[in-house]
Formats: sequence, structure tokens, C-alpha cells
Amino acid sequence: MGGLPATMRAARFDAEAKKLTVETVPVPAPGRGEVVVRVAACGICHSDLTQLDGHFTPRLPVITPGHETAGTVAAVGDEVDFWAPGDRVVVAAGRPCGSCRECRHGGGIDVCERLEIMAFDYDGAWAEYVVTPATTLVGVPEHVPLEQAAVLADAVSTPYGALDTVGLRVAESVGIWGLGGLGTHLVQLTRISGASPIVALDPLPAARERALGLGADFVLDPLDDATPDRLAEITGGHGLDVAFDCVGRASSIAQADRALGHRGRLALVGMSPDKLTLGAEMNFVRRRHTVVGHLGYRMSHLADLVELVARGRLDVSGSISAVLPLEEAEEGVRRLREHEGNPIRVLLKP
Repeated sequence: MGGLPATMRAARFDAEAKKLTVETVPVPAPGRGEVVVRVAACGICHSDLTQLDGHFTPRLPVITPGHETAGTVAAVGDEVDFWAPGDRVVVAAGRPCGSCRECRHGGGIDVCERLEIMAFDYDGAWAEYVVTPATTLVGVPEHVPLEQAAVLADAVSTPYGALDTVGLRVAESVGIWGLGGLGTHLVQLTRISGASPIVALDPLPAARERALGLGADFVLDPLDDATPDRLAEITGGHGLDVAFDCVGRASSIAQADRALGHRGRLALVGMSPDKLTLGAEMNFVRRRHTVVGHLGYRMSHLADLVELVARGRLDVSGSISAVLPLEEAEEGVRRLREHEGNPIRVLLKP
């Protein structure tokens, strides 16, 4: 096992009791085709909050949260010959199920029909070590801080994948609802991709100001009654070409759909237990809108983002509001829940 210790500290969430504790647990051993990564940092994500609040139930009764992580390879299992102890890596936030039709045909994580999500379907990385398939890692250059690489694993990769899903083209108008981790990075990514104009929407003034600094052309309060008219004015009455909902609420999704123009595309990126209502079918069909749910990304997307950060094209150095020790996981959750910080992105460091 490459000199791995017998035990480690890990945050453990009891889904039935809704209780989060930091405990001493066995260090995972790498199986065939797997790698154990020593965690350098792991983010706290809003989807973690949905689990802790009971909106989404993990597959395991007691599970380690955390799916935004980077670190160094600590040990490799059999049949792993392209990673070695000491390699700096960012870990994908999911793994292939290994049993669906696509996996049986060798497709892997990019096309898996039942993609398993770290910290929901298997133990995550609010811990000193995490085990993962060797195919879910991307190398990180020495000059890129691992704390920044950790953010790429979801808060940047997921919105980057959404750009691919909707096929964003240069000079298309874009609206982004919700300026947390996903939406803030979408502002940066749509700017890099050549979208114009970029409209960012969030009720929090600090979030809107931050979006302006990161490349948004206009910022609006979605709760303002004048916002629909302002969106129409900004787009010359044509409506948006593409809208991204990073909130996941029925109200924000409906507003985003109404802001779309003819043949507009809406990507649902945020998650909530809300039921969707998009209005009358005839109106929806006549306007020829496309609505697509988006979860995850391709491994090539994660590699692209490491390249962009390494080359200085994408700056995520300002994406972290706090780095806390693992034992303060509950404090990090509180900060995220209460929107304490700008940006609101807390990392845990074992």
C-alpha cells in the first residue's frame, strides 16, 4: 500500500441523524485500477448543503462528504502504470458505474449512463485520503496551487461542461442566474468563450459587483420587477440566446426561460428539490426553446481547465473565501449557508 498509515481523520455524515462529526477511520486501500490520493484541500459546495439538510439522501447511511478535491498520489493499485506516488492531481467529482452498457463498451466516465457522484454514491474527500479510479485524475503542474486546482473539480468544471452542452457560440447573448461558485465561474468562462453581452443576475449586491469585476457586461437583481424589461432592452428586444440557471429554483428557471429569445437554450445547472413549471406548451413550442439538464463534465473538460489556469488564461486565485482545518467543517458549512464571504467558497484542509 505504498506506506499508507492505518487510520486517518475524516468527516462523517449520518444521514438518518443528520449529524456531521470528524472521526478516525481506516485509510482506504487502492483496488485494481485505483489510486489513493492524499488530500491537499477539498471544497464545501452548495450540493453538500442539500445533502446535509436532507434534500438529497446519500446511497450510504454514513458517508464522507466532499467532491471538490486535489492532492498528491499516495499509493496506486494493480494495473495502474501512469500515476506514481508524489504526482500532483485534481480528482474528478464522479466515477463510472462500471456496469452500464456504455461502461461495458469501454466508454468510461464521459458517457456512463449511471455516473456515480463522489460524496453521494461513495465516500468523498473531507478526509486526509480518498480512493478513486486512476482514470478520474488529471495532473496539476507544480506552479498551480493545489487549493486552486481543487476548485476546478466542480465549481469550474461543471459550468464549463454546461457551455459544451448548450453549444455556446461567439457573440451569443448570455444570462446567468445565481452568482455563487457555479455562476461566478460561468461569468469568467463565457467571457473567455466570447459571449456578448453577458448578463449576471443575483439578489446579493456584493455578488453582482463581483460579477462585474470578472467580466459581466450587465448585472441585475432578479427580484426587481423591472428586470424582465431591462433584459429585453439589453438584448434589443430579441431575448437571450442562452440562459444558465445555477439556482435550481422553480422561480429562477421560469424567469430564465421567459428571458430567452426565439430558439433560445436554457441549461439547468443548479440543483434543488423544486418541481419545474415552464408554462403553456404552445408558447414553449412556438418559441422553439431547448431546456437541458446538466450534471457533470468530460475528463477532457477538467484537463482543459488545468491548462487554462496553468497558462494564466483563467484566474481562480480569487475564488476561495476561506481555508479551514478539517475539524472546522461545520463552521465552513455555516459560512456557506449564511453567505458569509465574497466569494462564498470555503475549502477544508486536512
